[in-house]
Amino acid sequence: MNKTPYPDDWADIDTALYNRSVKLFNAVKNMLSVHLELHADPQVVLEGDIFLFNHFSRFETFIPQFLIYEKTGAYSCAIASSEFFDEDTVLSRYLKHVGVFPHDHERLFALLAGQILRGRKVIIFPEGSMVKDRRVIDKRGQYSIHSRVGNRRKLHTGPAVLGQGVEAFKAAIRHAHKHNDAAQLRQWKDALQIDSLDQLIAVANKPTLMVPANITFYPIRSSENLLFKSVELFSDGLSLRQSEELLIEGNIMLKNTDMDIRMGAPVSPCCVWDWRTHYLMSKVAPGIKAIDDVFTLHSSPKNWRQRLLGSYFIKNAQCSRDQYMEAIYANVTINLSHLAATLIMHYIGEGQTHIEKNQFYSVLYIAIKHLQNNTAIHLHRSLLNPDDYSDLLKAANKRFDYFICAAKEAGLIQDKANSYQFLPKLLAEYDFDSIRLENPIAVYNNEAAPLRTVRDTLIEAISEFASVDSNKLAAWHFEDECRTLAWEKQAYSNSNFHEINHLEVTVADPSPFFLQPEQANGIGILLIHGLLASPAELRDYGEYLAKQGYTVLGIRLKGHGTSPHALRDQSWEDWFGCVQRGFSILKAHCRRIFVAGFSTGGALALKLAAEQHHEILGVIAVSVPLKFVNSAFMLVPLLHGTNKLVGWVSAFEGVKPFIENNATEHPNINYRNVPVRALYELRLLIAHIDELLPGISTPIQIVYADQDPIVSAKSAPAIFDKLGSKNKKLRVINANRHGILMENIGGTWCAIDDFLNELRVDNSLEDMYDCTPLVAHVAKQGTVAKKHL
Repeated sequence: MNKTPYPDDWADIDTALYNRSVKLFNAVKNMLSVHLELHADPQVVLEGDIFLFNHFSRFETFIPQFLIYEKTGAYSCAIASSEFFDEDTVLSRYLKHVGVFPHDHERLFALLAGQILRGRKVIIFPEGSMVKDRRVIDKRGQYSIHSRVGNRRKLHTGPAVLGQGVEAFKAAIRHAHKHNDAAQLRQWKDALQIDSLDQLIAVANKPTLMVPANITFYPIRSSENLLFKSVELFSDGLSLRQSEELLIEGNIMLKNTDMDIRMGAPVSPCCVWDWRTHYLMSKVAPGIKAIDDVFTLHSSPKNWRQRLLGSYFIKNAQCSRDQYMEAIYANVTINLSHLAATLIMHYIGEGQTHIEKNQFYSVLYIAIKHLQNNTAIHLHRSLLNPDDYSDLLKAANKRFDYFICAAKEAGLIQDKANSYQFLPKLLAEYDFDSIRLENPIAVYNNEAAPLRTVRDTLIEAISEFASVDSNKLAAWHFEDECRTLAWEKQAYSNSNFHEINHLEVTVADPSPFFLQPEQANGIGILLIHGLLASPAELRDYGEYLAKQGYTVLGIRLKGHGTSPHALRDQSWEDWFGCVQRGFSILKAHCRRIFVAGFSTGGALALKLAAEQHHEILGVIAVSVPLKFVNSAFMLVPLLHGTNKLVGWVSAFEGVKPFIENNATEHPNINYRNVPVRALYELRLLIAHIDELLPGISTPIQIVYADQDPIVSAKSAPAIFDKLGSKNKKLRVINANRHGILMENIGGTWCAIDDFLNELRVDNSLEDMYDCTPLVAHVAKQGTVAKKHL
């Protein structure tokens, strides 16, 4: 059947319909589980003309124009398959009126150029079809993609042709303006529906910019979903292609998928023009009378200059195509699955049949730390937030576990006790419409392949794994603690938290600190701050200890030093996780360690002591809040339970999520607004510690103020009596302040010095005689006896 030819003109965008479509899109977007994130310089979005995207799913083709409208208010045109316009249907009329053009329209380039000159944006997917396998580089290292009609094919030069054509027409406008051809300028102004000649000249003087952009989905899932089941229920049978696309697309939309859209630096379509092209352009410009003329220079030239310029345009378009495709693939958002897949395929290429689990986790972690410092690579936020990757070394990472589970379900790897075995299916060839289901590892590897730096960094990490020392790992772990603080600040700084945040007056630096003395004594001290505070609370004390030769680490408990909302989202187990990480960092530098904690930090120090680490020489617990002066604290569990109930049955956060604390002793460090959840977690921690006290055998010093306005003076004796330690000391400080450690009230620091020095002597004797504590005790008594004699 012969298709009805398209009209030479095409309907302009119906702005009212376009605006309604944007509102509908926003409503639908809020209902979906896909998380859209646009990474772009606002100025680039504003000034760009032709936006180029890679093509992995059908869903993504609707997204860019709406995001651009949100950012700039500009309308965008797009190109769709001609099959949508074969008949006069509601859909074809809708597409036509929201700026969509059929790909085979004879005047496609001229129509799109006219839209650009009017200030519209144009969206193009230069791959021309979905690249399901993400393989865009062939064996020769050239850009090419799968073709359904046979061999691999080059990517389209259409965007470069369009961009050069727009620039050529702008050159004609500038020529007419230079020679005062007012009649021609008015004709173009009217044809383009531009308001004034001044505006036409301004358009001609603006460089045409192509913006390469990359869309990355993470993770890629292939499990059954609601969309697939619904279509399957009402259809007589789905083809492999239909089933595969419903599974992949349905999971993108319905199962918490991240969709990162990253725009690169603009590319000029004329960036590859040489002096010959510019010279010919100046000679051809006077003969251009309509937009169509610039797109027929090669096919219907009027003279030898036009023919030659047309041939230059074709060659230039091919060079320009390679540039913007390289930029598109360079903007992929690298995630953990990319790294794991690339590492697996590298090992297979080296002839290995398996990888040891410990090596797998460690190499990935090392590579992540190096890639974080590579500004040429764009990392997924999960590789920038230590909460998402730092537990790789513990073999407990959720994102990695999902990757491994998907690989095992696909029959690509086998999980052995201490290794992952690579199965033959990893190297099998798959149909283009099944590879996303059968071999997601190959898809991830292909997507990251254009970025050679990723593979090179992983190979370097393999070499480094064999020789990396504990100090290097400790330095990375400490950097992760600092990154966590920065990430937390950013996450809780948006307007949703402003009501509470703007009431806070903390100004002290909440960063964790690591202090190495000029002359180290070989002993480390881990400092743990109190509830509502930050490491700044113990910084001065840390400096004091460092001057005595101690290596000091002041760890930050999660939720502190950023926002009360951040603290509200933490459990006491989260706080203790910070303590454990701090202890691990310090162990890399010191064979023996003291642990000192203030208030809640003291309780956490006791919890660490209960784990019986042989590196711990002793624990100092200051002002531990076993009991409180204010009896209202007993009502915290009830208030927290009410908050949770209200949160479950309504959109409100609770009856009273925060309690104002105007009596804080250090407002420059402590939160003024106390999350009820945090107080509840403290209650749980205290109850837990109370059960552990009899089992603690580590030497302990309990320090407290006899007139503490917050913690009951009965707390310290109660803890002391329950402690199982044989070497335990109770020190009372005459003070009516809670912060006795920070303020060094009543000689608190000196009182702790006595305890530290006593244990240091014992430890020195143990080292001297290389014996058990009991033998060292006997030797010490003998040394004392000799002194008396």
